[in-house]
Amino acid sequence: MARGYFDRYKSFKFDGNIKPVPFIQLDIKPTDEYIITKENTRFDILSQRYFGTATHGFLILQANPELGSLENDIKPGTRIRIPLPFNDTMVEYNEKVKNHIKYYGL
Repeated sequence: MARGYFDRYKSFKFDGNIKPVPFIQLDIKPTDEYIITKENTRFDILSQRYFGTATHGFLILQANPELGSLENDIKPGTRIRIPLPFNDTMVEYNEKVKNHIKYYGL
């Protein structure tokens, strides 16, 4: 799966508007990695380090709902789950988006 830009909003565009994007909970997998931050960091930086692209930080956010929307200021000592492998995580995310739209619509 390509690791370039991924428009996670495209599935929620309808009649020229973007509908609210739901929170998609990612399952815990035995292949996930856990880190404890040693300095302030952001999801885009973690995404670049673990996925090879800075544009998938939202996956780390989805895997760590307890962090809320603090993606721009993760404090030192924070435990973070990195959902790996990347391709499996993207497949899971896309399937859950399709299921959400199927059951709840846009």
